[in-house]
Amino acid sequence: MKTQIKNYTKGTCLIIAMCVASLMSSKPLIAQNKDNIAGNSAVQKPWYDLGMMSDPILDQSLLFYLAMTWSGQADIGECLETASRVNSADPDSWAEEWTKTANRLLSAAEEAEKQKHNVSAGEAYLRAATYYSAALHRHNNPKAQIVKDNTLAASKYFQKAMSLLGIPAERVQIPYGNTTLPGYFFHSPKAKGKASVLVVHQGRDGWAMHCKYIADAAISRGYHCLLIDGPGQGEALRLQGLPFRPDWENVITPVVDYLIKQKDVDRDRIGLMGLSMGGALAPRAAAFEKRIKVCVANPGVLSWTDIISGFLGQIDPRLTDLWKSNPEGFNSLIASISSQVPLVDWGIRDMMWKHGAETPAELMVQMQAYSNKDIVSKITCSMLVMDGAADEYSQGHDLYEALAGPKEYMFFEAGDPALQHCQVGAQASSSERLFDWLDKNL
Repeated sequence: MKTQIKNYTKGTCLIIAMCVASLMSSKPLIAQNKDNIAGNSAVQKPWYDLGMMSDPILDQSLLFYLAMTWSGQADIGECLETASRVNSADPDSWAEEWTKTANRLLSAAEEAEKQKHNVSAGEAYLRAATYYSAALHRHNNPKAQIVKDNTLAASKYFQKAMSLLGIPAERVQIPYGNTTLPGYFFHSPKAKGKASVLVVHQGRDGWAMHCKYIADAAISRGYHCLLIDGPGQGEALRLQGLPFRPDWENVITPVVDYLIKQKDVDRDRIGLMGLSMGGALAPRAAAFEKRIKVCVANPGVLSWTDIISGFLGQIDPRLTDLWKSNPEGFNSLIASISSQVPLVDWGIRDMMWKHGAETPAELMVQMQAYSNKDIVSKITCSMLVMDGAADEYSQGHDLYEALAGPKEYMFFEAGDPALQHCQVGAQASSSERLFDWLDKNL
């Protein structure tokens, strides 16, 4: 069922292009960004444009962690106080300040546990885990020791929090090739016999543990929920060195193989949900893994390839095709822009790391495989495409229109607090509408 067609705007996709343009302009970048989103400087800025960080990507990241207060994984004052200490001109400051906050919470958790205050300890461990991961949301050197240390800490203390708080989350290692994929299986105490299960994964930046709010909503309604880090994500990337792969069915099929062996899972009621870039990966998997009964794309993405190409074209039109005709020239142009704009420098290197590419041109070659245009007709399960008026990374309506099977388009319109990318900051209403749909379809 189609509910509404989205009016597309470039929104924050223009941010990095504006960084380049701002080098040639006397108008400050932040002022340009606000004008772009609000329409002009006389219009009040939207609520989600926090404006606390001079770096717009860090500003978006701050909102992502503020939103995790809904699931008890963050606290507003802790996030804002940490952000107030970050020096955006120092590329290491973000990681350092979030790690300091995590360390402080860890000390408080350990003291509370020593005093047998297990609930207080569990709550503090849970927030510490979040802040250890937050520190790595923007880090310039994936080989730095802090990346491994913080990842291990985030995993350890998330698990410790689950135990102390009595949350029915089991740490699992899912067989995958010659290794395993890390995950957390939330068993619903409300489930009777074999029950439905929802598999959830993030996209480019999020981790499995960041989806706890979905698991909370699931188990309270009688669903089991499996949160996973696939290749290119969370622990699988940072501890195992597994980069992204476009054939996501080869990630999800081993997950389904694992699930159908679980005694409390109904093998005929398995759902899959992908968030952010996961809105491109999950539909790809559903096209080939036919044991998936329903698939949720939040947001829907028909071609991640086109999103990346468009993003580069906004920085410099030459970047759209130069990698094909002159790879070295493309690499040189990227290097030139990156030397002037740290945000571009970080963004390109971060993508190369997550995709296992040695050069920007090699990255672009790899990105050509991340399109669902040729396989979308193979999707036969029920699809829910989630979308929002301010989700600048979405191709939700394009994906919805291309689907031939049973489908629904869930649109969060302007004026709805859930209009942002993956409904950040509105996890309550997002989860309610998601599970109301799952109740009817899974």
